[in-house]
Amino acid sequence: MNCKLFPTILICLCFLSACRQGGYAVFSGYAQGGVYTVKADLTGVSTPKEEIGAAIDSLLVAIDFSLSGYNKNSLLSRYNAGEDIVPDRYFQEIRALSERYKAETGGAFNVAAAPLFDIWGFGFTTDSLPDPGRVSAALAACESEKELNFNAIAQGYTCDVVAGYLHSLGIHDMLVDIGEIYCEGLNPAGKGWTIGVDNPTDGNDTPGQDINGIWQSDGGACGIVTSGNYRKFYIKDGRKYAHTIDPRTGYPVTHDLLSATIVAPTGAEADALATACMVIGPEQARELIESRPDIEGYLIMAGGTWMSEGFAAQAR
Repeated sequence: MNCKLFPTILICLCFLSACRQGGYAVFSGYAQGGVYTVKADLTGVSTPKEEIGAAIDSLLVAIDFSLSGYNKNSLLSRYNAGEDIVPDRYFQEIRALSERYKAETGGAFNVAAAPLFDIWGFGFTTDSLPDPGRVSAALAACESEKELNFNAIAQGYTCDVVAGYLHSLGIHDMLVDIGEIYCEGLNPAGKGWTIGVDNPTDGNDTPGQDINGIWQSDGGACGIVTSGNYRKFYIKDGRKYAHTIDPRTGYPVTHDLLSATIVAPTGAEADALATACMVIGPEQARELIESRPDIEGYLIMAGGTWMSEGFAAQAR
């Protein structure tokens, strides 16, 4: 499973200086290990801009205290520590969504695989290179679901929560970027949003520095998320260990899929399915994408690329 610490792989190509045209406003700050940006057309909205910004910040703080494994006081951290908790709205929703995507992907997406992330050094610990006995023990621990890790869905889900708040104000032209992206409607230039997909090469640690392709929105509401193996890995004894762990086997994946970009109806779904694609590899990922008329995908392999028929993109 792709345990993302909060990498930003998708980049909005709309310049900030243009985002106040036609009633647009930009809200930004720090959340979930990085900088978030929300761009929204406030034309006709009666709620003051300052109040909207404060509400967005409040939502992000509330989600952090619910779902973050790095906040030791969060519901998730307390749950993982064995405490009895009273799940809030966010915990309940993301748990239900996670169960749905686990079933839909045959276990390739599994938030209960936290013990595997930990022993391989990609979770909430710094362990690495476990022996087969530890892998087997971690697989057994996953079955109990006593430790969870929402990193592979939390950012997409958070985008959906913020978008839902903006919808409640009557806003329908927006881009919500919290490491992953939800977009809807038109940008300040009156066109669909354009999103860059980074070239998945080792060392490309700066979002937007090296773009592989550009996706063009048609104005519909969707989440767009990329998962990849090129920003979080380590090398031991000359071998690269990437952070995509297959929760069905307990071991890092070894196929040649470098990144998977998914466009789906929601940010949470795009996040979960992009992670699942990185687990199952290029052939099965293509089958998954083609089996769903409501999603599109762009796969970058070591030897080439593939995109679904409806993935509106141009190469760079």
